Amino acid sequence: MGAQLRLLRRKIRSVKSTAKITRAQEMIATSRIVKAQQAVEASKPYADQITRALTALISHRVGIDHPLLREQPEDRRSAVLIITSDRGFCGAYNANVIREAEALIARLRERGREPVPYVIGNKGIAWYRFRNRELAAQWNGMSDRPDFAGAERVGRRLTEDFLKTDAEGGVGEIHVVYTEFVSMLTQQVRVLRLLPLEIEETTSGQVLPAYEFEPSAEAALDLLLPNYVESRIFHMLLQSAASFHASVRRAMKSATDNANELIEVYTRMANQARQAEITQEISEIVGGAEALAESSAGSE
Repeated sequence: MGAQLRLLRRKIRSVKSTAKITRAQEMIATSRIVKAQQAVEASKPYADQITRALTALISHRVGIDHPLLREQPEDRRSAVLIITSDRGFCGAYNANVIREAEALIARLRERGREPVPYVIGNKGIAWYRFRNRELAAQWNGMSDRPDFAGAERVGRRLTEDFLKTDAEGGVGEIHVVYTEFVSMLTQQVRVLRLLPLEIEETTSGQVLPAYEFEPSAEAALDLLLPNYVESRIFHMLLQSAASFHASVRRAMKSATDNANELIEVYTRMANQARQAEITQEISEIVGGAEALAESSAGSE
């Protein structure tokens, strides 16, 4: 066996091993997408009900005031919460989120504001650390399977910083950059202003329930608004997790397909090399036989 044929067969074995790994990763991501979708659906009723209650409270009490509803033009710092993943092998998932976050940061600077990054996920943290960019806060370990406790920690930190002034290290508004799960094939990066809340006082024909709040609407608002913020962050984390698994599945499927195509190319080249070796061996045998025959005829 020639050196070229041995090299090609070694490459074929290596690519086949890689294809097995990427195929396994694709199957794992497919199973996790289903669980992530179920988690998104399970969180939706609570998010809808707390939004409905909050909207009813604001709509029935025009002019109600709360720090989380109040614009703060005197505060020039703007928080940007960036939701990335803890792991790779997900194609352009993290690159798209960071690209949109950087575009938002540029727009905020054009408005004369000072962007302050808050990052979720090891990939985003590493990206900003590599560029020596200061982070106000960072969290990891919640990109694959988000839980409400993690969303609660993030929401409390953002709410606390929003209630502070610039001099105290606070922020005047909070934006979130995350990936919305549309379907198995489509995920969209979205930018949302989380605080101050933008809740319309009109219901556009929708009849909202007339809740009775005890001890008062203001006290209920103090409890509802932080929970509302945390539930929104949790929902966005779940959306990002489903999008991440879909991106992993798509990237691993593409890698598996490319590996299979490469195996076909290497197999074809190995067959050609083997055929060339066989042809060479036959030529050598025929040449040797002819030489032997000529030598025998000359001796006679």
